Amino acid sequence: MRVSKAVENLVNSGPLFRDALASRSPSALAAMLGPAFRGLVQQRGKAGPTTEMRVGYSAHFDWTYHREHAEMARLYEAAKASQWNASTDLDWSRTVDPSATEIIPDQLLPFAASPVFRKMTRAEKNEQRRLALSWLLSQFLHGEQGALYAAAQVTEAVPWFDAKLFGSTQVVDEGRHVEAFFTYLSTKLEKLYQINDNLYVVIDALLTDSRWDLKFLGMQIMVEGLALGAFGTIRKLVNEPLLKDVLKLVITDEARHVHYGVLALKRFYAAEVSERERRQREDWAFEVALLMRNRFLGHEMYEECYAHAMSRRAWDRMVQSSEMMGVFRATMFKRIVPNLKAIGLLSDRVRPRYQEAGLLQFESGLAAPELTAADLMD
Repeated sequence: MRVSKAVENLVNSGPLFRDALASRSPSALAAMLGPAFRGLVQQRGKAGPTTEMRVGYSAHFDWTYHREHAEMARLYEAAKASQWNASTDLDWSRTVDPSATEIIPDQLLPFAASPVFRKMTRAEKNEQRRLALSWLLSQFLHGEQGALYAAAQVTEAVPWFDAKLFGSTQVVDEGRHVEAFFTYLSTKLEKLYQINDNLYVVIDALLTDSRWDLKFLGMQIMVEGLALGAFGTIRKLVNEPLLKDVLKLVITDEARHVHYGVLALKRFYAAEVSERERRQREDWAFEVALLMRNRFLGHEMYEECYAHAMSRRAWDRMVQSSEMMGVFRATMFKRIVPNLKAIGLLSDRVRPRYQEAGLLQFESGLAAPELTAADLMD
């Protein structure tokens, strides 16, 4: 990367880079420094059509095949019975014409109050809606690809055989989600955005870490928890039947995945890590929470459509104060924070940080084992 471009990226990502390194824990800082630099400064997710990440972890073989986790076994049975086929269980023949239809409400458009948008014709506004939905679903697609790889890694590394069996169904689930979102983006919206830098940092951090439980924590609790909140919100607000059907099927899968993560990590953090290691995980989770809080700033769409009309700083202020961001933060962290509490990563030591970030208000919500897929779609 040219030095001038790297400097520009550092300046543009300054506030986000600072959040990415907000932990007071040296170990969490060390774990996040490399991913933050690669994602926010080098922008490796946007450097070309493919990206390589070096991963380092040990695969755990169990030659006894001993099964002792009854609740995980029940989740495995539910997963086997709930498989669906993205090619045949969704009616892809339905027409989606976002340029002629108000496919998403202004409530989901962070730029709806901007003078630029208000001056547009109806057709131009609908085109902006298409682009906004394309950006959002593109980030979901990239997140699902990260979940696919993380699920494969965890299935190799997790030490319990019941967890490996369930993990095998999650790998299939995530592959199906990638298929469904890409099909919708490529055939209905005909637009794919590059990965958001903050999302790249999270994926880089959890895929390249050698500790299997951090992969689990990052994907099952943080990213999948975010997805549950976001998918449920969009499904209620979007005006497009095919997308509603896609999201209903995906939410049913994701509910199992987060439940699985809570079961595994609650036991692991209670009995198999030291207090020092637990605090390290707690700090790491807080940093990821900050990154995901800032994930939806939409800089990729800003660069394409609004950079000529406003500064990046003005765009960030507009998005952060928008109704859409308020709704998304509430629904995302309503699903994440209770799960962190359930697995023992919301101690009195870290609670003030969540309070300062405006996220502690969600701690009284229900954790994944207490929710059904139907609850998540209400």
